[in-house]
Amino acid sequence: MTEFTVIDDPIEFQAACRLLAAGTGPVAVDVERASGFRYSQRAYLVQVFRRDAGVFLFDPPAIGDFSPLQAAIGDVEWVFHAASQDLPSLRELGLEPATIFDTELAARLLGHERVGLAAVVEDTLGITLKKEHSAADWSTRPLPDSWLDYAALDVLHLVDVRDAIAAELEEQGKSEFAAQEFAATLSQPPRPPREDPWRRLSGLHQVKGARGLAIARSLWEAREEFAQQQDTSPGRLVPDRSLVAAVLANPQSKQALAGVQAFNGRASRSQLDRWWDAIVRGREAPAVPRERGHSDALPPARAWSDRNPEADARLKLARSLVEAQAEELGMPTENLLKPETLRRVAWVPPELTTDAVASALADLGARPWQIDQTAQKIVDAFVEAGQSVDQPAAPES
Repeated sequence: MTEFTVIDDPIEFQAACRLLAAGTGPVAVDVERASGFRYSQRAYLVQVFRRDAGVFLFDPPAIGDFSPLQAAIGDVEWVFHAASQDLPSLRELGLEPATIFDTELAARLLGHERVGLAAVVEDTLGITLKKEHSAADWSTRPLPDSWLDYAALDVLHLVDVRDAIAAELEEQGKSEFAAQEFAATLSQPPRPPREDPWRRLSGLHQVKGARGLAIARSLWEAREEFAQQQDTSPGRLVPDRSLVAAVLANPQSKQALAGVQAFNGRASRSQLDRWWDAIVRGREAPAVPRERGHSDALPPARAWSDRNPEADARLKLARSLVEAQAEELGMPTENLLKPETLRRVAWVPPELTTDAVASALADLGARPWQIDQTAQKIVDAFVEAGQSVDQPAAPES
């Protein structure tokens, strides 16, 4: 059994913060949410470990104000495994690290074949973790002892893993790569709200016509409103497929909607008035949505040879060189340079100089180390592609 202290009392919380402030070295931090169960992405458990202090499992709903914890550890390095997943929930609590170390991201840069927490702990420390409660409903109270033990293990070994990974980064000459990636993760702004988020309904492609889309939109909005009120994951109330089934069935009355067998889910009948009202609103909405949403997405690469053969040639040659460089560095290609970044530079290329390509990559979010490793190779590929496209076809014999 792992040693840990569960903190759900303000007085105990103050004492735990003092212990953590007096600890040594970085702090390991993890968050448990209730994704798939709750509407929000709030933290339902915050795990913290620091050497000479111990493991503390903080209960956010019971504690409320986390400013004492921020004051205790805010100025030291926080160690995460996949920090981008946890930072938004921590920021909701007012918890903001000054610097981070991300063992998952570092493992990718190092070329580890397995980058899940259990795999990285086993590969670096030889310790086997059981990952049996990762998809649990962490809003449950009281939390079972086995869940708490699992949560404690998520941070207990993380500082040791950090030290082993840091040594490996130094050995491979990738410490600066990692530092830039960590800083980029920490400074990443929140994602802007998605335009027309209802268009992500699974199965929406089956709905034809603007009026049908208006009904689907109205049902999605009604489900979102109710899910937020109940703090319940929308799909647990009525699955996407059920909303789409209701649109496709085109019921002419509330009773007919109730008779649609494929319209199911735990709130499909208890909230029947809500869903029927949404269908009526969608049918009567004066403004119907466009049949296709706005998108700045590039065409799929398989279509480039027909739509933009010059860009296709640039992409193929540059991708080959970037992949070879990633292999030489011993890391996945997507960690050397995001495929979308390369596609955008290939589709509308800047002036074919290293400085111009470097500037374009930076505008798309590439880090300095990535630019150093790829900009000249992209220029070389684009120049070669232009020469091959410009060459006249060989005459027929």
